[in-house]
Amino acid sequence: MSEPMPKNPFLSGVWEPWPMEGEIIDLAVTGEVPRELYGALYRNGPNPQFAPRGGYHPFSGDGMIHAFSVRDGKVDYRNRFVRTPRFNAERAAGQALWSSFMGNSAPPDPRSEGIPGGPANTNVVWHAGKLLALVEGGLPPVELDPESLATLGTTDFDGRLRDGTFTAHPKLDPETGQMLGFRYGVVPPYIVYYEISADGKVTREVPIDAPIPSMVHDFITTRDHVIFPVFPATLRLERAARGESVLGWEPELGTQIGVMPRNGGTGDVTWLRTDPCYVFHPMNAYDHGRTIVADVARYERLPIPAAGLKMEIGGTEALLYRWTLDLDAKTVKEEIRDDRASEFPRLDERRTGLPYKVGFAASVGGLGGGFSSVIRYDVTTGKSVAHDFGTGNAVSEPIFVPMSEDAPEGRGFLLTVVYRAETGRSDLAILDAENLDRAPLALAHLPHRVPAGFHGNWRPGV
Repeated sequence: MSEPMPKNPFLSGVWEPWPMEGEIIDLAVTGEVPRELYGALYRNGPNPQFAPRGGYHPFSGDGMIHAFSVRDGKVDYRNRFVRTPRFNAERAAGQALWSSFMGNSAPPDPRSEGIPGGPANTNVVWHAGKLLALVEGGLPPVELDPESLATLGTTDFDGRLRDGTFTAHPKLDPETGQMLGFRYGVVPPYIVYYEISADGKVTREVPIDAPIPSMVHDFITTRDHVIFPVFPATLRLERAARGESVLGWEPELGTQIGVMPRNGGTGDVTWLRTDPCYVFHPMNAYDHGRTIVADVARYERLPIPAAGLKMEIGGTEALLYRWTLDLDAKTVKEEIRDDRASEFPRLDERRTGLPYKVGFAASVGGLGGGFSSVIRYDVTTGKSVAHDFGTGNAVSEPIFVPMSEDAPEGRGFLLTVVYRAETGRSDLAILDAENLDRAPLALAHLPHRVPAGFHGNWRPGV
């Protein structure tokens, strides 16, 4: 018999795991689902199947995919665990075999030896006709059946992912159809950049000589450059050898931002220095002559436990910043664009890496340090409009879907999953992306909760 989940803020409320897999055909809907909305929203997030071994942090939870298929004004729902080697081993054992997030004192169970331990719980993307569940360390991308969500196995792109790891945040180039990605590690080269063709083949693999081993959760791309922010969130094997967390915070090192031409190599990287900070997620970036403009959700420090930093829900609050990177002067200008704490910035993905006008984000005010509102920004003027779902509700990362392939930028729908604490259940909210201050166009009602997750994406025309 498995043990009940322990008391932990990351295992209760909006974070409480949902143990069941299943499907619901034709969800009850308030309002009217737009007929132009045709496809599927996939969301990934941590959902541990067993009580954790020792302490718990959501970076360690098993991945569960939640899929909302929208067609002809109707919404179907399906959810399923990502069956990684770790998940299968623990399911066979009937208990957790791996300890949780770094810094946990509980050693792994001997039965875990030799089995890849990544949970594939961070993102889910559609590229080259494949649905891929992603995590940034310990496991290659995991391919899923886009209809049933059944796990088909891991993929290393025909052996080109040499250590099996890949970013959870690849970028899809809207002009070429390429998927741009990278991996990072604790031994040189600390970063390796990849370009993957529209048909899923690795066409470039570029080692990058970064100045320090760092947790590079995400990167930034433009039409002509790729940008690797290297923060003082260091990865030190010597700490791990002492039984400490491999991840540490060394603010005295500052932040170093590497800018490489898309067709360049490590010798072509320009390194720019700025103050210590941390960015999990950029909104977008674009080239402007010999400068690059990048909008990012910036923290003053690493907001997760490392080197004595306190573990807390929310951590320090991220603010939307604009970085202007001057490649000739080798300077970084930082400017606050919004003084409201926000995270999970997104955009109309047709403008990824290009000059753009419209961005979106989730903003604070919800449960347990979560988010209760979604924001639309005009990044050219700094103006914004928000939709607040109110106290007792928590929203997921907002995903934009254009009304049509040729619709103007930002014209379409904003999708977010809303957790209702009062009833312990969730809705899929569909908003008019140009009029966020209005009531949702539709709410598709689930009879159960969707736990707080990380990232998701839209697959058109399913």
